[in-house]
Amino acid sequence: MQMLCRCFVLFALIPFRGVFGGWIDEDTPEDKQTTTSLIDKTEYHLVMSDEFNVKGRTFADGDDPMWTALDKSDDDSSAAGGGSLHFYNSTSIKTTDDGMLEILTTLAETEWQHYDTVKKEYKDVKKHFKSGMLQSWNKFCFTGGIVEVDLIFPGSPDIGGLWPAVWLLGNLGRATYESSTNNIWPWSYDTCDRDKQEAQFISACNVQNHYGLNPFQGRGATEIDIIEVMAGYSDKPLPSTEPAISFPYADLTLQVAPGIPENRPKSGYQPRKNDSFTDHGHTELFAQSWYPDLHVAGNTTLNPYFYGTYLGPTKPEEPVSRNKNQAFQADAIGAMHQLTDAHFEIPHTYRIEWQPGPGGRLDWFMQDHKIKVDGKTEEVEGDGTGKEWLHAFSVKGSSLNMTGAQIPMEPSYLIMNTGISSTWGFPDSLKDDCTKCYDCNNATCTCAFQNGFCNMMKKSKIAMYIDSVRVYQSKDDSAHPGTPHTVGCDPAEFPTKEFIAGHRDRYMRGAPFVLSDKGPLKKKIKLGGGGCYKNSDCGGVDGADDEETESSALSGKGHCTSTVFSKGIFSGSIRESKCKCHTGYTGPHCLVGEHGDEYPGVW
Repeated sequence: MQMLCRCFVLFALIPFRGVFGGWIDEDTPEDKQTTTSLIDKTEYHLVMSDEFNVKGRTFADGDDPMWTALDKSDDDSSAAGGGSLHFYNSTSIKTTDDGMLEILTTLAETEWQHYDTVKKEYKDVKKHFKSGMLQSWNKFCFTGGIVEVDLIFPGSPDIGGLWPAVWLLGNLGRATYESSTNNIWPWSYDTCDRDKQEAQFISACNVQNHYGLNPFQGRGATEIDIIEVMAGYSDKPLPSTEPAISFPYADLTLQVAPGIPENRPKSGYQPRKNDSFTDHGHTELFAQSWYPDLHVAGNTTLNPYFYGTYLGPTKPEEPVSRNKNQAFQADAIGAMHQLTDAHFEIPHTYRIEWQPGPGGRLDWFMQDHKIKVDGKTEEVEGDGTGKEWLHAFSVKGSSLNMTGAQIPMEPSYLIMNTGISSTWGFPDSLKDDCTKCYDCNNATCTCAFQNGFCNMMKKSKIAMYIDSVRVYQSKDDSAHPGTPHTVGCDPAEFPTKEFIAGHRDRYMRGAPFVLSDKGPLKKKIKLGGGGCYKNSDCGGVDGADDEETESSALSGKGHCTSTVFSKGIFSGSIRESKCKCHTGYTGPHCLVGEHGDEYPGVW
């Protein structure tokens, strides 16, 4: 009876899927409007793109209809961001003169007072690095399709310590906002299991999930890591990599719950597929449980160093709380792919094909180049001339059957960031006389970093550059495996916005920053109003000899307009110049199109 009720509700609420195009950048070339799937060989159509060609764009909350750059500390201490050392600042992200998105990472101090909920007092906090995270959370979301991103990784390939990444997260969780992801990340489970009900906040056992969610539907904030990069120096291959991989390398990962609870692979070793026996025929070691039929190719190995995270009962000082019944295992099903110096010097394209739900799959592709060596053809990635695709890693839905998890079906958003974490690319152990502190300007702390890291940060400009991001989807649901592709953060099958509104505090910054927040996001994007000197500051066309003409004022995305204000009878007047946007453009300087979903969500 419960299943019948649920199916009826979902069927009744499925919306008409409208025409694509609300998120497409007008600068996207014509030959990039479609692509062909490398799996099902059918045509996919562009549904979102950002070429970042317009210089001077900014991404603070309220500046852009598609993206939001964070202004907050990354304090995630219970998931992959544990040990974060940076403060995300929106001023670290901009578009450059040569048409790239720049995410800058710098040595810069940020100080504030944090409220200690255990001791019930404020304490001084300081971070010594600034960086940037760009999210399309609660703005542009999609379910299924193809993502391609062109980028250059930051820093030096042989110096560890930076954590650049491009990834997807389900809209029910907001990255770095721990309260929004607690017992929601990274669940992808739609079965009623009473033993797991408390650990999965939105369980399929729930008769009524409230806040617009569908009854009897298990939900979560699933994570798909398109690419994460670990740089570093190694004079020999890393242990347990098959084939041999060394620094630098890329991680390609699906993070999912529930995970495998017992007989798990040991970190630092490949999963043991078969029992091993002594010379006398006695069982010495049992085969370990891990996901079958995982595909790797080229210079790619299953990742033996991270099999997932156990989210156990929390301590009072942690930012979120879980009791023993809410503890659970999350798995990281991942691969490591060899990178070269070229990936840090010139743009390369990275691609993932996502077919959601039952029958679905995830496929990661890297640019590949083939050369002849002693008469034999060998594959080389990252030499700068590769145009073909290497099918590096694949996870099929059938591989997840052992836990009941499924390929993510959640409406998900894009994230691009560079982090600095003591758990990523930092020394595994420190000498006894080394002070464990992380300030490059303090000589006693430098031993806690990799050799050359602080010197690199002081003497080089450290930035990740993204040339473009594009998302494609199929219009023919029968042409691909898995469930239909959708655009939107609030589809009827998987609504999110009423839940977010009903738990708004979970998606907002903590004190003292929350005091200036009126909600998780500003309700309206700025429609002009940015300071200007000439029309080109507003995406417009300047008149000859800087004199505005009627035609120049009406050309382009916007124009600079001046208003004279009187300061009083004896004080004279002042002239204030601000951008005024033309139809179809928005932002403080009118530099971006008025993007949005073609059709509203269910709330």
